[in-house]
Amino acid sequence: MPPNPFHQVEQGQFFLIAGPCVVESEDLCLKVAEELSLLSEKYMLPYIFKSSYKKANRLSAESFTGPGIDEGLGILAKVKKSFGVPILTDIHETGEIPAAAQVADVLQIPAFLCRQTDLVVAAAATGKWVNIKKGQFLAPEDMATIAAKTGSKKTMLTERGTTFGYRNLVVDFRSLLIMKRTGLPIVFDATHSLQIPGGGGSVSTGQPEFVIPMARAAMAVGIDGLFVETHPNPKAALSDAGAMLELGRMEELIVSVLKVKETLA
Repeated sequence: MPPNPFHQVEQGQFFLIAGPCVVESEDLCLKVAEELSLLSEKYMLPYIFKSSYKKANRLSAESFTGPGIDEGLGILAKVKKSFGVPILTDIHETGEIPAAAQVADVLQIPAFLCRQTDLVVAAAATGKWVNIKKGQFLAPEDMATIAAKTGSKKTMLTERGTTFGYRNLVVDFRSLLIMKRTGLPIVFDATHSLQIPGGGGSVSTGQPEFVIPMARAAMAVGIDGLFVETHPNPKAALSDAGAMLELGRMEELIVSVLKVKETLA
């Protein structure tokens, strides 16, 4: 059984959030969860399994959005039962929250929805952990105001890059330290920070070759958790195919960031 990540969060220790961008199938989720669970035990690294039952933020109407809330949550519940891991998933509307909260241990507010007060407040009212992704359009100082809406210490803030011209994102590592002033756990999203929105015409692409170096840099600056989307074969993924890290490289990533962590001790 992997270590309890919420004990780590509360103690200010390092944890991992990882999984495929979207629930493509039960087999995929179980395969990824099994591999991450083994790595979690091997390195005593608490982790939270991440996947979305629905991707509401799509550029094209033709893009895959997931299996939907009922089937998607059913698969996530099976992952939770099979491997004893906590679940993180996105929510998009307040009406989704009751069902999502039955399965998820962390309710995630997507970056484009982070200013939606009703959504943030309703998520926090469940008593679950809430992960708020910093909008690509926000200054890191703004996140303290948004986090205050939850009225809860069970809130994480995630950096996922800032819009830098058209179809590009940049990470200002000062943002990690600025958000740390809230006293809340700060997470770095190493894959979405390297997205190229709309870079594939109707879909986003990315630069996954920089995921590991960027994760190391974020660890050196100081983070509490690392968020990584991963897939056994990213090129065949139905969502974020151009940005996810190959599952076979997750151990390399973990070893790399833990070495940086050791130097900070």
